[in-house]
Amino acid sequence: MAEDEELTYAAAVAELEAILAELEGDDVDVDRLAAQVRRAAALVRFCRSRILDARVEIEQILEEPAE
Repeated sequence: MAEDEELTYAAAVAELEAILAELEGDDVDVDRLAAQVRRAAALVRFCRSRILDARVEIEQILEEPAE
């Protein structure tokens, strides 16, 4: 997704929280439901990827010899 090129982890989490709040509400727009769930799934994949990238980077840093 082109719009996700500039997306940060914090922004993705905030958007996920907004989608969740909308889906938990009493007035769920059924016409938007599938699109919201699709977007949430994409955001979850993005967040998982960012966490994995950070984990790999941290592991690499910890493996470096001490100066």
